[in-house]
Amino acid sequence: MLRALTSTLRFPRPWRPLETRGCSSNPGAAGREIQVCALAGPDRGIAEILMNRPSARNALGNVFVSQLLEALAQLREDQQVRVLIFRSGVKGVFCAGADLKEREQMSEAEVGVFVQRLRGLMTEIAAFPAPTIAAMDGFALGGGLELALACDLRVAGRRLSGAQAQALGLVNHAVAQNEEGNAAYHRARELAQEILPQAPIAVRLSKVAIDRGIEVDIASGMAIEGICYAQNIPTRDRLEGMAAFREKRLPRFVGE
Repeated sequence: MLRALTSTLRFPRPWRPLETRGCSSNPGAAGREIQVCALAGPDRGIAEILMNRPSARNALGNVFVSQLLEALAQLREDQQVRVLIFRSGVKGVFCAGADLKEREQMSEAEVGVFVQRLRGLMTEIAAFPAPTIAAMDGFALGGGLELALACDLRVAGRRLSGAQAQALGLVNHAVAQNEEGNAAYHRARELAQEILPQAPIAVRLSKVAIDRGIEVDIASGMAIEGICYAQNIPTRDRLEGMAAFREKRLPRFVGE
């Protein structure tokens, strides 16, 4: 059974770092519907996907979905990414769901293909190796809500209201909106900063164990946990964690 489980689990692969980049400093990103930002300084390790299609309220159109899939594929290989935040550059909107105007122009066959791509997109978000947080500073409708639900954590402003969404289990944190309209993003940053100092390989393996463990019986779940922990044993970070505990200091994890 262990061999079968090992073949189906998606463990962290060797990483290929990408060039550090930021939305404001990347001249080629200005016209893109999906922009990728890597934060610097004490927030180094936090990456952001900025959804910026104001003309269609971040609706899930062909270009939008293609650029989002491209961004996820690149970020998956970036060893510097410890937490990924999804946020909107359109005030008052997180994602309005499917682009129905675009959908109306598609044939039945094209609709089927595109809907399958949307399913694949949600799967890619759910399977992203690092923790993901949706900063929902505005409406999340239809596929936009599905996108947020594919993330590991969700922070919402009071629209549903946020407290009602939290009670329903749709979001993890509800915050009062501020004048700038980005209170959920600030809370998402705080959550990312809590995750950031932790051992990145252990965090990613924990996510694998949680995601796969809830789908199976307890015995299989324990086997998955054992496989994941075995991947963590030879890491430098595990030894660093024990040394830091012994020396009564904060650990310095490097992702190795």
